[in-house]
Amino acid sequence: MIDKNLVRNIVEEWLDGKDYFLVDVNVSPDDKIVVEIDHAEGVWIEDCVQLSRFIESRLNREEEDFELEVGSAGIGQPFKVLQQYINHIGMDVEVLTLAGEKHCGVLKEADEEHFVVSVPKRVKLEGQKRAKTVEEDMTFTYPEVKYTKYLISFK
Repeated sequence: MIDKNLVRNIVEEWLDGKDYFLVDVNVSPDDKIVVEIDHAEGVWIEDCVQLSRFIESRLNREEEDFELEVGSAGIGQPFKVLQQYINHIGMDVEVLTLAGEKHCGVLKEADEEHFVVSVPKRVKLEGQKRAKTVEEDMTFTYPEVKYTKYLISFK
């Protein structure tokens, strides 16, 4: 079986000096290699082809045959790395906590320990007849979240 860390190192070598970042590397027991990269402005197919050729040039099919797939992190897929959170600041996201609570709102900030989402809430203010929508900042740590993903809206 091809070593996942070897593939990761090859990808990191290709990424050096580029604005792309590595999202995930997966190697199955039957040597199917799946590499996901991302970029703040999207991923170009030409760059996926270039990375694929770079990886193939570093691996020897004579020693071990493999299947290789290089692509971008899918839109609407859960975030896997901090850079994805950072790239989506100011955008609508959906958060599902391990407790099963789903929250939708605008991603406001993200760092290594936590991220903040501004969620609309209906509250009845004292002295008012109708409930009013207000924004409430919710802070999450990564271990308490099952997933966070970009919320696609067709408004």
